[in-house]
Amino acid sequence: MFGLLKSILVDFWATVGQMSPYLLFGFAVAGALKVLIPTSFVQKHLGGKGIWPIFKSSLFGVPLPLCSCGVIPVAMSLHKRGASKGATIAFLLSTPQTGVDSIFVTYGLLGPVFMIARPLIALITGMLGGVGVDLFDRKNTAATEIDDEEDSSESKSKFITGFRHAFVVLPRDIGTAMLIGLALAAIISVAVPDDFFAEKIGTGIGAMILMMFVGIPLYVCATASVPIAAALIAKGLSPGAALVFLMTGPATNAAGFVMIWKILGNRTAIIYIITVAVCALVSGLLLDIMFSDLGAQIQGHFHQMGTTPIKHISAVILLVVLLWGICKKYKKN
Repeated sequence: MFGLLKSILVDFWATVGQMSPYLLFGFAVAGALKVLIPTSFVQKHLGGKGIWPIFKSSLFGVPLPLCSCGVIPVAMSLHKRGASKGATIAFLLSTPQTGVDSIFVTYGLLGPVFMIARPLIALITGMLGGVGVDLFDRKNTAATEIDDEEDSSESKSKFITGFRHAFVVLPRDIGTAMLIGLALAAIISVAVPDDFFAEKIGTGIGAMILMMFVGIPLYVCATASVPIAAALIAKGLSPGAALVFLMTGPATNAAGFVMIWKILGNRTAIIYIITVAVCALVSGLLLDIMFSDLGAQIQGHFHQMGTTPIKHISAVILLVVLLWGICKKYKKN
């Protein structure tokens, strides 16, 4: 029992060390984006109807570090200020799938192919969902008033605002999910036999459909899902099936779907969920076809993760930041 626990802790620390420099840098960039491009800018410039607002909504949502629940008040505020349902859904689809912090972590654990694929697929998914809503659901709805946590205080300096967003607000929002994801990745790495998923569920469309049904109802943020996906690939899950999980897990959850159904209507909610499902399955199939040896590369990288002094220091800083954010969250509550 002690040996098992020790192995889990070793894998946990190795994963934290591998991703911590990228996540800390991603937090810093997210803080800069908060100051340079506030939510009010999004609301002001992404309103209107037609394909152009849909494209801008999808594109602008890609770097924003908002999860599938945190994106809802921002998107509904956007809708309340005049954005079409298509542009709102485009923002809701592209934003939670990835973010600037998630992009850097993806590179650290899954490599450049996934790092490029995730934001590109998020952009395409958002555009397709937005166009689908504009084509098949033209009924207008009045958005319910939802409070956004946008900090409008002008007395704070830009540096303090950006720093607080990067190293207090973001860790507060994703800290618990991040630690759970890291723990699950470590447990999977130690407890699940090598090639388990390849032998038990295969590597084709069946595995992707299974991961889709696992991912859609779950609440897991784009960043926290990365170590889980890396551990699953290391145990034989195909990169395509892991991509399906990386798309459906962050993009959807049961609470968010109910909110979209209630505020934007049942037809929009159905188009939203169908877009996620179809785009995830097509993307997973294309990834496995185009990069047939990607799984072996990620497995080798995952099993050979070393922790350098810089990574040890970064891991300590990251855990302190996450735990501080979690404490602030529960003190607030």
